Amino acid sequence: MKVNHWDRRGTGGIGFTQMGLGTAPLGNLYRAVSPQDARAVMDAAWDAGVRLFDTAPLYGLGLSETRLNPFLRDHPRDEIVLCTKIGRVLRPATAETREGIGKWFDVPARIGEYDYSHDGVLRSLEFSLERLGVDRIDVVHAHDLDLFTHKRQEVLDDHRAAFMAGAYPALLRLRDEGVIRAFGAGVNEADCCTWLAERGDFDLFLLAGRYTLLEQGALDGFLPLAEARGIGVMLGGVFNSGILATGARPGAFYNYDPAPPDVLSRVARIEAVCAAHGVTLAEAALHFPLAHPAVVSVVLGAQRAAEVQANARALARPLPAGLWSDLKDQGLLRRDAPVPG
Repeated sequence: MKVNHWDRRGTGGIGFTQMGLGTAPLGNLYRAVSPQDARAVMDAAWDAGVRLFDTAPLYGLGLSETRLNPFLRDHPRDEIVLCTKIGRVLRPATAETREGIGKWFDVPARIGEYDYSHDGVLRSLEFSLERLGVDRIDVVHAHDLDLFTHKRQEVLDDHRAAFMAGAYPALLRLRDEGVIRAFGAGVNEADCCTWLAERGDFDLFLLAGRYTLLEQGALDGFLPLAEARGIGVMLGGVFNSGILATGARPGAFYNYDPAPPDVLSRVARIEAVCAAHGVTLAEAALHFPLAHPAVVSVVLGAQRAAEVQANARALARPLPAGLWSDLKDQGLLRRDAPVPG
């Protein structure tokens, strides 16, 4: 699998495989995954050449990090780029009061309390190191510093202020001391990446769902800024919650909800252009965002080994250049969007 070499500081940099494994589904997101199936997903990713593994305390309330532990012990640590997140500290709860009932299944009884303070970062990382069974983490992202998560601007403003006053200096120090190699934020809105990048010295961002075959609004501000400053961008949610994998079928999901009619119509048109070139919608959705020079990897979740294998095959297949020009000619892709070539 192709490796994108990112080096912002002249320290040797980090090699990001074009595809990373996002482990939220292995934390039993929306359905329980057996330990055997979870390990099969990780093994399939490794066998496909994936060396980027992204997790977070929130994913399964610690379960995702715990499941990575034996996998990490079985593989050379220096070959793996390991990412986790800060911003929540897990606290004990009862089975009745735990977080995520109906979202996370068969997980520890925990509540994630928002904590973007200096000490909160250190506690969160200490717990993550213990769950993961490692002595270092490569990339740390501040989790969910966005309006999508916090809903009200005044709440987000309070968390941002706490982060810049507490967590940000802690992450700077940890990077300077070599405890972590890079840090940034994992968010659902490009504007949040821009806000942070304009106020601090960030290395990488993990942006979910906002630069895809379906929407390219991140080209208006964040991605040019990232390219100009040498900030790397990991992309999650490149299927926009599913619709760019399933197609415009009834009940298809977009942004975690059933897709509205206008989105279904646009996706159906994109899918028709892809079909005319003998390309599946999912193949196009995987290839397109990697063409932007700031993007280092697409991070894909999976609950079955076959999903990982299918994604790897899709990325390995060359796509015809005419696909992208036809999408642009029909107004289905922005003219200024970089495309594979």
